[in-house]
Amino acid sequence: MSSIKHDLTNNPTLDALAINGGTPVRTTPLPWELPGAHFIGAEERALVDQVVDAKSPFRFYGLDAQHMVDRLEAEWCRKFGHAHALGVNCGTAALHIALAAGEVGPGDEVLVPGYMWVSCLSAIVRLGAIPRLVDIDNTFCMDPADMRRKIGPQTRAVLFVNMSGAMGRNAEIAAIAREHGLFMVEDCAQAAGGSLHGRAAGSFGDIGIFSFQLNKNMTSGEGGLLVTESEHLYKRCMAVHDLGFARNKHGRLDPMDERYQLWGIGSRMSDLTGAMALAQLGKLETITGNMRRAKWRIRDAIADLPGLGLREIPDPEGDTGPFLITIYDTPALCQRFTAALQAEGVRGHPGSLACITMRDWGMHWYFNVPSLVHKRSLSHDGFPWTHPANAFATDYSYQRGALPVCDDMESRAALLCISSALTDEDVNDVIAAFRKVGAALLTK
Repeated sequence: MSSIKHDLTNNPTLDALAINGGTPVRTTPLPWELPGAHFIGAEERALVDQVVDAKSPFRFYGLDAQHMVDRLEAEWCRKFGHAHALGVNCGTAALHIALAAGEVGPGDEVLVPGYMWVSCLSAIVRLGAIPRLVDIDNTFCMDPADMRRKIGPQTRAVLFVNMSGAMGRNAEIAAIAREHGLFMVEDCAQAAGGSLHGRAAGSFGDIGIFSFQLNKNMTSGEGGLLVTESEHLYKRCMAVHDLGFARNKHGRLDPMDERYQLWGIGSRMSDLTGAMALAQLGKLETITGNMRRAKWRIRDAIADLPGLGLREIPDPEGDTGPFLITIYDTPALCQRFTAALQAEGVRGHPGSLACITMRDWGMHWYFNVPSLVHKRSLSHDGFPWTHPANAFATDYSYQRGALPVCDDMESRAALLCISSALTDEDVNDVIAAFRKVGAALLTK
């Protein structure tokens, strides 16, 4: 990056900054950063009412089953080209189910990026396996080179995460996984509707998972989905997500197939959730289109600011748009710039995380997950850390310092949430604030 003047004395533009008493660009909070929530309306109500009127909220049978989850799964497959889809009650459960379908357990390690969400780690640990941290690159997704370095004799699977709404080097990761015979789960919780050069998110690994929690591109409050092209994996997922067995044509448990006599976790999606998700799926292109257009208008308008870096996005057309990541020369400049943006009115309602530094992004960073750092357990014997088959990981450390790129980006990158409800005026204000702050703080 260019050299930045950090001695800000004798810079008259500083006086104009709102953080120094100047007039802010805007005083109205930005819309909430809850993409699908802004689009909940008559369509969701109509489908939910249909389920309520039929008195049949359970997906497999009822007084007058409406088959909303079935319809959601079928429409998802039609829209994105998958062979199989399975609705579940949340994305966290979807991760557990996907790894269980891949028979991950004690004695295995799962490669996982250091920039992710705590649910990724939880799914690995609760199955008795060990997380093996992999660094990110400038896509803010898993670095293929570091992944290759981390593969060892205990590596069984890779959990690739499409972080912050955009895909990274998915094809390269998938190729390395195939080369080494690794099971690959693609976490698309933040990237529903995304793609990479025309290939849908969730189609690069053995199983892809999605989340419909309130913060995601489409929402049913809670909810999730798995996709796979393998009938065998689909049937394993079906059994694990339910009570450990298949169901017959009447929706009753069928334990006769020995291949799918498993243990389930009761994470079925209800038809009420399916109704909400089905209505939202019909709006997904509009939601992501709004965010992508707003984000790239902002990106293009600030790309020439000296000393301001931007996350690499390999396929802008496949970006779903909910987050804009900026990078600064130093942690101090990142903190100062973000505070100045907030003072200019680039902020949300109380409780919003619309404009923050990555240091405020919590358990998206590996070293901010205390249960990982301190190797906590759900059981009194310390499982899985103490399991004899996991002795290979005794010296694994999850303290800050394990991943240099993650550590660096957490300290000097910032995040702007892009609401699906931004108006042209909102976007113009954000651009004006960036350029105003940039003129004061990013002088060559």
